[in-house]
Amino acid sequence: MLDVRRILLFTEVARRGSVSATARALNYTPSAVSQQVNRLEEEAGQPLLERHARGVTLTDAGRALAERGERIERELKAADNELADFAGLRTGTLRVGTFPTAGASLLPRAVITFREAHPGVRLTVRSARIAGLWSMLENREIEMSLMWDYDWCRIERADAVVTPLADDPPALLVGDSHPLAGRASATLADLSDDPWITRADNHPVAEALERSCRAVGFEPQIAYEAHDYQEAQAMVAAGIGVALAPALALEGLRSGVSILPLQPPAPVRRILLVRMADHALTPAAQTFASLLRESAAARTSLRRDADPRL
Repeated sequence: MLDVRRILLFTEVARRGSVSATARALNYTPSAVSQQVNRLEEEAGQPLLERHARGVTLTDAGRALAERGERIERELKAADNELADFAGLRTGTLRVGTFPTAGASLLPRAVITFREAHPGVRLTVRSARIAGLWSMLENREIEMSLMWDYDWCRIERADAVVTPLADDPPALLVGDSHPLAGRASATLADLSDDPWITRADNHPVAEALERSCRAVGFEPQIAYEAHDYQEAQAMVAAGIGVALAPALALEGLRSGVSILPLQPPAPVRRILLVRMADHALTPAAQTFASLLRESAAARTSLRRDADPRL
C-alpha cells in the first residue's frame, strides 16, 4: 500500500516543480525529500518524476498520482474542518437520558442554556424508568443519562462511570386540613396512624417508604397507589392519605397540599449522571454534563435558602 505521507510530499513536489523548492517550503533537506520520493516510486513500482538540472517533470503515472494527492489533501482538510466543528460544538448530535422528576426540574435549565449557546448541535432527550435508561445506554441510543439511587441499592457497575450531582431529600405531603399542616417539620412516626399514598408498580419510592416506616417501628397502611406525583398530590389534597415525595418531585405543588420537611431518619436519594465506561464523552456531552452540574448546584442552593431542612 502507498504511504499517504509520501503521496502528500510528492504532490507538493509536483506543485512546486522542484525538490529543492519543496525542501525550502517544508523546512526539509533536499536529500530527505528525494529519499521519500524514491521510496514512493519503489512502492509504485515505476518512475513518477523525470529529474533534470532545472527541476522535475512528471511522468504520466506521476501526474495521475499527483491528482490523487490533491484530492487526498482536500479530503484531509475537510476532515480537519469537520472535526473542528464537532470540537467547537458547531455541529453534531447529543442524546441524553433522564427520568421524569429530573426532566421536570434539573434538566430544563441545562437544555435552554445549551441550545442557546450551541444551536448547531441537535439535542434529543429520552425519558424512561431506570431499566429503560440502562438499556438505552448499553445500546448507545444515548450518551449519558440522569439516574438516581438510594443507600440500599447503590449503582455499582464496573462498566459504568457514575458522577453524583446532588442529594434529593424527601418531604411529607399532607392535606391543608391535616392536624400537622403548618408545622415546621415532622417525623414518620408522627404519621404512623395515617393512611398512605404511595407509588404503584413496585416503584422504588414505595420501597423507600416501606423501609423508612419499618425503621421507626410501623408498617404503612396503603390507601392509594398513584402512577405519578401529581396524582399522589391530588389524592393528598382530597384527604385520602399522606405521602412521601422527593424534593425534585415537588415542582408544581397543587392547592390543598402542605409540605412538611421530614426529620431524620429519611431516605435521601442521590441524583447521578451515568455513562458507560467504554464510551468517552464527546465535547458536546462534556459541555452538557457541566451544565447539569451547575443546574444541580443551583437548585441545591435555592432549596437550602428557601428551607435549610429540605
